[in-house]
This record gives sequence, C-alpha cells and structure tokens, in this order.
Amino acid sequence: MDITVAIDAMGGDHGAHVTVPAALEILRRDTYVNIILVGLTEAIEAELRACRAVVGPRLRIHHASEVVTMDDPPAQALRSKKDSSMRVAINLVKSGEANACVSAGNTGALMAISRFVLKTLPGIDRPAIASMLPSLKGHVYVLDLGANVDCSAEHLLQFGIMGAMLAAAVEHKENPSVGLLNIGEEDIKGSDVVKQAGELLRNSHLNFYGNIEGDDIYKGTTDVVVCDGFVGNVALKTSEGLAQMMGKFLRQEFRRNLFTKLLGLLALPVLSAFKKRMDHRRYNGASLLGLRGIVVKSHGSADSFAYQFAIETAVEEVRNGVLRRITEQTSLLHKEQETV
Repeated sequence: MDITVAIDAMGGDHGAHVTVPAALEILRRDTYVNIILVGLTEAIEAELRACRAVVGPRLRIHHASEVVTMDDPPAQALRSKKDSSMRVAINLVKSGEANACVSAGNTGALMAISRFVLKTLPGIDRPAIASMLPSLKGHVYVLDLGANVDCSAEHLLQFGIMGAMLAAAVEHKENPSVGLLNIGEEDIKGSDVVKQAGELLRNSHLNFYGNIEGDDIYKGTTDVVVCDGFVGNVALKTSEGLAQMMGKFLRQEFRRNLFTKLLGLLALPVLSAFKKRMDHRRYNGASLLGLRGIVVKSHGSADSFAYQFAIETAVEEVRNGVLRRITEQTSLLHKEQETV
C-alpha cells in the first residue's frame, strides 16, 4: 500500500533544515511512502541541494507562499494565512492527494485549521491530542494532552474510544486496556465529570480497567490513559521536566571529581543504553485524533532524528486504518445507546 504524506516543510523552530532531511531518510527506509514537501519552493530546493537530493516520482514540492509562525494566534492563522504551508498541507489531506499531514508548527493553529478544514469524524465532538509515553512495560498512549481544557464525561468516553483504537491499530492489540486518570483508584473519588466518565466507560464495550493514578502511567498499568487536556498537559510537561532534571543530576554527579569521572567511563555502556531508552525524540509525534484525516504534530524544537518518528507515526496510522477503527467503534457506541 502506497502512502503519501504531506509535510509542512516550514513549520517548527528549524523549518526545512529539519523537515527535508527527515523526509529523505523516511523515503530511503520505506519504499511504500511518498512525500509532498509543502512550503516556500526556494527554501525547500536549497535544502534539497544541501542534501544532494532531487525531486522525483516519490518526492515532490507543493508551493505555499505563507508560513504560520509559532507566535501566530490560531484565529489569525486560520483566517489570514490561507496559503500557509500548514493550511495547504492539510488541504492536500482533505482533497485526497495525501493520506496524512505532519507539522511541527504552532499547535493551536494546527488544531484550529485541521478542525476547520477536515471536520470531526461522526460521533466525535472534539479532537484530542494523543501521544505515546515510555513505561515499564514498553509505552502507553495518553490523551488528551492539551487540546481540550474543559471536557464533559461524554468527551472523555470518546477519548477512550479513540485512544483504544489507536493502540489496537498501531500496537496490534485486540483489546487494549483503558484507564481513567484520577486522584485515586476508588470510584467515589474525583470530580463529578470524572465520576460520570468512569460510569460511562464501565458501561461501554471498551476494556476499561478503572481509575488509575499518575504513577500508573509509567508503570504501564493500562495501554491507554484518558484525561482532560489540562491534566494531560500538566502531566506531560512535568514528566519532561523530571527527565531533564534526572539527566542533569547524573551528569553533575559523574563530573564531581576524578574518581566519579572514572566511574562514569566504566558506566558509559549502561548510561548510553539508558539515554537511548529515555530519549524523548523517539516518542515525538502527537496524533490529532477525531478528525476526518490523519494529522500528526511534531515537537516544534524537534531535530531531524525526532521528526522522522513523527512521520512514521502518521504512516503507521494510515497503514493500520486508525480512522476506520474509530468510526466503527463510535458507530457501535451509538447503536448501544439507542437500544438502552
């Protein structure tokens, strides 16, 4: 199955310097992937020359005259920059020329434009941002990570369905477990919305584990963790800060004196393996679930290595039919509700 990915080549902190080399590496590794680089033609061509690459049957450039900056308000990006690389890349998904879009640009603008252009899937009220985080059992999918600050119980149920279908498709798990992030495992704990969401999830066809706490994310207690965007974003940013602090503390301790430096040299293989295992770049690529098209958000500061994982995320979602699975499960939910 050939898959075409439209890449917002100008998005993020580094633009074409990152997106073009990442796209070329994906083309080298996966012969079933085609790439459309969307953005300022001159800038893209200059980067292709620097990489000693040229356009061809699997790689082409689609010109867009505008760029959404990281500081642009979402409403302005939506209304005033209709020929931005971000908007044009999403339009290619809408028209069917591309199967997915990847952008490292402004998150708010990407969500606003994606929702306006693509619309939401039947049965989904709001798109959610989902991403993969490392755990003791491999990794876990968490959503929402910031798209929806205020959520109803029905929204959290929809997030559970979308997250479960993402895990089922990409991880090839027949019945992934879903946990509801709460301040305790007991059903009586949490806000009214969370309690109601727990009841909806328990009565759904999902493999609902129950309430989980923050430490369960990294224990890998469930395959999917559901929460509202406020809680999810705080949990994500706290985790990133903790990882950075741990890395800095380790470097400080090993550099403390000559003896610790020697120990550091002896421990280098272990430290290298630890660094690789915890490398946040390998988890780059957050999915905007619930849209009528695949859209993946890369971290704005991602380097070429990290950006490749965002592209791979988009490819895997297309290849494994995430949209079809979500649509089928939401349809099943509505049929169940109608019979009640």
